[in-house]
Amino acid sequence: MATYGNLPAPSPEQGLNRYLQEIRKFPLLEPEEEYMLAKAWADHEDSEAAHRMVTSHLRLAAKIAMGYRGYGLSQAEVISEANVGLMQAVKRFDPERGFRLATYAMWWIRASIQEYILRSWSLVKMGTTSAQKKLFFNLRKAKSKIGALEDGDLRPENVAQIATELNVTEKEVIDMNRRLSGSDASLNAQVGSGDGESSAQWQDWLEDTDANQAEAYAESEELDTRRQMLMSAMDVLNDRERDILMERRLRDDPMTLEDLSSRYDVSRERIRQIEVRAFEKLQERMRILAREKGMRISEEVE
Repeated sequence: MATYGNLPAPSPEQGLNRYLQEIRKFPLLEPEEEYMLAKAWADHEDSEAAHRMVTSHLRLAAKIAMGYRGYGLSQAEVISEANVGLMQAVKRFDPERGFRLATYAMWWIRASIQEYILRSWSLVKMGTTSAQKKLFFNLRKAKSKIGALEDGDLRPENVAQIATELNVTEKEVIDMNRRLSGSDASLNAQVGSGDGESSAQWQDWLEDTDANQAEAYAESEELDTRRQMLMSAMDVLNDRERDILMERRLRDDPMTLEDLSSRYDVSRERIRQIEVRAFEKLQERMRILAREKGMRISEEVE
């Protein structure tokens, strides 16, 4: 993507407080202004327009990144990855879709952060299925919900409850909890005396057992395609359906039926009905798009 000019970058030396203060200086965009900037980038690759869209959403990226603390990674690095996702969103944003950049960008920001965490947290794969990845990112929240925050193994009844809630096996819950409760050895730890050629690091002794880069690239491309399909499929929903579905199913902290019923001045049951109907419409549209692209898609939109 074309350069955006100089962006403020979070760093341990600078301090996150100073970074957060800096990004607050960038003004938020009005809908019409955002549309014009997006058109300027889409039609003419106007790098100044792209720069303004990015900087106006740095606060959003930082806010989302702050929700991914507790994985033993530098918060500055997590925010940097969030900004990478934001820039990818700006690159692909289509202003003609009818939704705001923030709605679209949050998908790319979260995906960038989660891929970074899964890639960096440990050499050992945390899981390959969507359910296993959901377990990785939601185990702490699930433990907190049932008051099981102490270190060590979970009680059998807690294991069963979490496994049911997150749709994984009890063994996966136990294994993941032990991984998250412990710590990985540093890959940069020295092996040997440290003198001359006898000095090495643990990572020098590790064999790459997953060297199929073509397959990994294909999986990445498929994920990108599915994200774009999902955003295209959202066109079948009206503004209210889209908002309710986003707030109920696509947020880290979903809004309650009560809150949404107050927002739209209807009953909680009506909100639930709209949510279910919107999800069904989205699923059907996703299936149609998947068939057009020769892809398979599960019953649940992820």
